[in-house]
Amino acid sequence: MRILIVDDEPLARDRLRHLLSEMPNVEIVGEAGDGRGALELCARLHPDLVLLDIRMPGMDGLEAARHLVQLGDAPAIVFTTAYGDYALQAFEAQAVDYLLKPIRSERLAQALSRARRLSGARLNAVRAASERQQGRSHLAYTLHGNLHLLPVAEVIFLRAEDKYVVAYHARGEALLEESLVGLENEFPQRFVRIHRNALVARAALAGLEKEADGSVRLRVDGRSERLEVSRRQLPEVRKLLRAGTLPS
Repeated sequence: MRILIVDDEPLARDRLRHLLSEMPNVEIVGEAGDGRGALELCARLHPDLVLLDIRMPGMDGLEAARHLVQLGDAPAIVFTTAYGDYALQAFEAQAVDYLLKPIRSERLAQALSRARRLSGARLNAVRAASERQQGRSHLAYTLHGNLHLLPVAEVIFLRAEDKYVVAYHARGEALLEESLVGLENEFPQRFVRIHRNALVARAALAGLEKEADGSVRLRVDGRSERLEVSRRQLPEVRKLLRAGTLPS
């Protein structure tokens, strides 16, 4: 079993490394000190299991877990923490186990055993369940081989193009390896569907314009282009514009 250790405390990483060294069929493939580092290493190393601390600076373990389960080869996750009050959130994030520090060898062995029994079907269920939980605060994408994080709050609209989804934001574009339907289900309060291939941030809706051919296009804050609105989605878009007292 290939394992990644993630904890902002070097002594905690040392202890886990020592405990794992005494267990059979275990390989430590890397270590990280925060959630972002965990995502970068997982994308490169493809571990089977991540031992993930919860309280860390920057991106914490719960946020990192919501990203990890979106990976095509999502690892199993075991949370390690000194605080017992995160148990519910940990299992909502679909963790295999939840270990309280100081971690005992017997409990760690049990967690590894549970992770080994996690089948591919179970991983798919984990991913689907995660999408029903609290949405992520960032979207992960790669550019020139490096991992980047785009705050969801900065996304103006999302458009499906070929096999990918392009996220348009004030600073440019980001190519996401995710589905438009998945993003719509994860962020129903933030984005509205205007077409089968596009979602727009509700806060960016600026107004509608009717074209000579009868089609309707949407003005979007922060963008010069006009986005096509399908006849099926037009009533909902008009309703939102009226509710926001915007021109329609």
